[in-house]
Amino acid sequence: MNQKVDYKNVFYPPGGILLWVLIFLELITFGAGLIALTVSSRDNPELFHWSRLQLNTVYGAVNTLFLLTSGYFMAMTVLKVKQNNLNKAVLYNKLAILGGLLFLLVKSVEYYEKIEHGLTIGYNTFFTFYWLLTAFHVIHVIVGLVILFFMYLRLRKLNSEPNILNIEAGAAFWHMCDLIWLLLFPMLYLIL
Repeated sequence: MNQKVDYKNVFYPPGGILLWVLIFLELITFGAGLIALTVSSRDNPELFHWSRLQLNTVYGAVNTLFLLTSGYFMAMTVLKVKQNNLNKAVLYNKLAILGGLLFLLVKSVEYYEKIEHGLTIGYNTFFTFYWLLTAFHVIHVIVGLVILFFMYLRLRKLNSEPNILNIEAGAAFWHMCDLIWLLLFPMLYLIL
C-alpha cells in the first residue's frame, strides 16, 4: 500500500471540510448545553449539588478510561494504516470498538440504576440536563461505533487499500466523542 496522501492544502483537513464543520457544530451544541447547565445551576445550587451526588463518579471515571483508551487505539489504527501494517490496524480497530462497546455497557447500567431510583428526565432540572446531554452523547458514540465497524470491514477486506482520508475522518469523529465526554464528565459528575 504505497498510497500517497494528497491533502489539497493545509486548509483541507482529513475527512474534508464538511466533517469538520459537523464536528465544530456538535462541539458548539454541547458547549451551549453545558453553558445552560451552568447558568441553571446558579438558580438552585443546592438542588444541583444534591443531584450531582446521586451520580456514580466511578461509572463516569471508568467510562472516561474506556473512551480515552478507545481513542488511543483509534489513533494507533490510523498510524498502522499509514505504516501499511493492516493486521495491526485491524487489531487496534477492534480494540477501539471494544472500548466504545464497554462505554455503552457501563452507561446502560448507569441509566438502568437512575430509572430504578426514579431519577428520570423529568425528575428535576439537573436530571433533565443529565439525560439530554448524556443521551445525545450516547447517540454520537453509537454513530461512531457504526463508522468504526465499517472501517473494520474495509480494513479486513483482502486485496484492498484503505483510503487513509476515510480512516482519518472516522478517527476524527471518534475523537470528537472522546472530547465531548471529557467536557461532560467533569461538568456533570464532579463540578456542580
